[in-house]
Amino acid sequence: MPITQQQLLQILPNAGPRAGVFLPALNRAMLRFDITTAIRQGAFIAQVGHESGQLSRMSENLNYSADALANTWPGRYAEPSADGGYLKVNVKGRARNKPNDLALSLAGKPEQIANNVYASRLGNGSPSTGDGWKYRGRGLIQVTGKSNYIAAGVALQLDLRAEPELLEQPEWAAMSAAHFWNARGLNDLADDGAFQDIGSVINTGQRGKVANGQADRQALYEKALRVLA
Repeated sequence: MPITQQQLLQILPNAGPRAGVFLPALNRAMLRFDITTAIRQGAFIAQVGHESGQLSRMSENLNYSADALANTWPGRYAEPSADGGYLKVNVKGRARNKPNDLALSLAGKPEQIANNVYASRLGNGSPSTGDGWKYRGRGLIQVTGKSNYIAAGVALQLDLRAEPELLEQPEWAAMSAAHFWNARGLNDLADDGAFQDIGSVINTGQRGKVANGQADRQALYEKALRVLA
């Protein structure tokens, strides 16, 4: 059953006027990929709501500080310690990983960060190809990497290899998210009530972990179930 604009705003109040823009696209995407029961729709809207900042972000923000790089991807950007861990520094009263020289050189340069962190994986080429930036996360559940763009493009009959920016448009942002959901069997997890595992698959690629922002995801899910009941 399609959701209404009033329901969407009750779940994602910070979406404001964007709710009306995205609503038709969300309903078409959910219908196409069988996200059609209250529990499936509640889980889907909660997850895309969290991932997109309540429909406000359609592309990945890679404007990281050196400190953020060292703590998000320590294996690449933190200074190793003799005991096999990472050297620590005190940042606002908290122990944080010490950035290495690469992190310091990349800090505040989103395009260079993308080309470095996503290089030679997810179907991307080396940093010099620019694939990391070209195929950075886009859409309501961020499609990331050339191979994932190509797979989504085949499913949606779009040339996302040539036009990755299409995933920033409401129609394809929603449709690509629903395709991701379907391709990874997330309707089944929703049916089983395994909401945390859904966030884990979206955030880490596998079940059994706690996704970043789990508390916000859970709060949106509980609200969505009440609204859609």
